Amino acid sequence: MTSPSLRIASRRSQLAMVQTHWVRDSLLEAHPDLAISIEAMATQGDKILDVALAKIGDKGLFTKELEAQMLVDQADIAVHSLKDLPTNLPDGLMLGCITEREDPADALVVHERHRDLSLATLPAGAVVGTSSLRRLAQLRHHFPQLVFKDVRGNVITRLEKLDSGAYDCLILAAAGLERLGLADRIHERIDPSISLHAVGQGALGIECRQGDATVLAQIKVLEHLPTARRCLAERAFLRELEGGCQVPIGVNTHFEGDTLVLTGMVASLDGQRLIRDGARGDQSDPEAIGVALAQTLRARGAGEILEEIFATVRPEA
Repeated sequence: MTSPSLRIASRRSQLAMVQTHWVRDSLLEAHPDLAISIEAMATQGDKILDVALAKIGDKGLFTKELEAQMLVDQADIAVHSLKDLPTNLPDGLMLGCITEREDPADALVVHERHRDLSLATLPAGAVVGTSSLRRLAQLRHHFPQLVFKDVRGNVITRLEKLDSGAYDCLILAAAGLERLGLADRIHERIDPSISLHAVGQGALGIECRQGDATVLAQIKVLEHLPTARRCLAERAFLRELEGGCQVPIGVNTHFEGDTLVLTGMVASLDGQRLIRDGARGDQSDPEAIGVALAQTLRARGAGEILEEIFATVRPEA
């Protein structure tokens, strides 16, 4: 009798492979007889490193190639950092599983010369490296005296650029640093009052084909329901605002008993306008909470801000 098998598509970056190997090992613990193979590949977002992400597109930069493998039956699942996965998936594919979330906070990583400083005490003119419009807009809002410079590449490459002196500090996801064994580089975890995190940040999303009951049953053992509910609320919020990965939309979620509390914000690129509000509801219907908050922010002017941003950063045809 042939052993059951599972084929995983993954980006080949160091962080992506660490995450994919964790998924593989966790699945093998639950299904010891499962034969698992990994197909690693570079995505468009991995290949184009000399252009700001917002200028080359915001839909599926790090996912399309992996999804194509599933659609032509060359892979059964794809492992994503959930924050990279668009809220609208290709026909025939679904988000099958969301894993337990690591710390979703943004983290400050500083050059050695600033080891005694915090984000709030960095000198005017200090150069902050970030490729995220979400981080850029929020930090410009709170710290207009700082200078912001785009930084691309994987986490290790970015840290090398920081240590060479090209930047005074970087803003990175705490979860990515922790998964790479680089938690000691976290100088400060940025409070949500300053920087709301990306939708899905800190969680992994496992994508699969719709209707593949066997694969869905295999991966569901990794589902973490509290994380899934938080992330589904966040993704519904983003979807309702029609925002892609490269727009200044941030979130934070937590539970108060059976109540799920969602905070969200939309900001202009210059940080001058920042609209922030919250919504709460029964955790059994998380998407309704996300939709309600998106509608609240739209009523307060978020739609106009997003239209201006789309006109500014939309890639050329």
